Amino acid sequence: MAYNREGYAPWSLTRKAGVQSATVDGDIEVPQYIQPILDTGFVDFKGDWKGRTSSDEQFKIDATHEAVPDGGAVLSPQVTPDYIDMTGYNNLFIAINPSNGGNIAIRAVMGPADNYFANLSPLRANVNLLGNLAQSTPVDLEDLFNDGAVGLGANVWNIYYISNNLANQKVLQFHITNNSGGESDIQFAYMRIV
Repeated sequence: MAYNREGYAPWSLTRKAGVQSATVDGDIEVPQYIQPILDTGFVDFKGDWKGRTSSDEQFKIDATHEAVPDGGAVLSPQVTPDYIDMTGYNNLFIAINPSNGGNIAIRAVMGPADNYFANLSPLRANVNLLGNLAQSTPVDLEDLFNDGAVGLGANVWNIYYISNNLANQKVLQFHITNNSGGESDIQFAYMRIV
């Protein structure tokens, strides 16, 4: 059983008309069946191979911030790498596990300063990330993520989903302020989603 049929290549109609000096064969085979294709990446304009980004399968857990006083602030992640690279990712899960229940304030910030954003350095670290969100007017820059009061349960992972606001951010940290009313150990984790 034949799976292909023969068709005329549009660039070589002169060959079909009988001109034998054409350099391109006028017949092309057209597949007549479904074939799965695996897309593993592409070659960029410089000729470098770029693989496709895939979602993280598990949370990346940062080192614990110990004994953060009430009103004290920390930056996460803090260990190498000490930032989240969202290049190729649209969405993000973050998780916070405090030893003392109560409120925190959390905001997305640039940093740390000694890292590169593409080819730019030094960075203005620990400042709110600003951008023009879809619901914004065309000229307004707004905080991409800034929540002044999130209530957390103690000694459990409190998991939150952030959709699109931080997509493709290259040097991302979270500034977390302990407003629980007492000292707290704070663990932070994240998982990126394409």
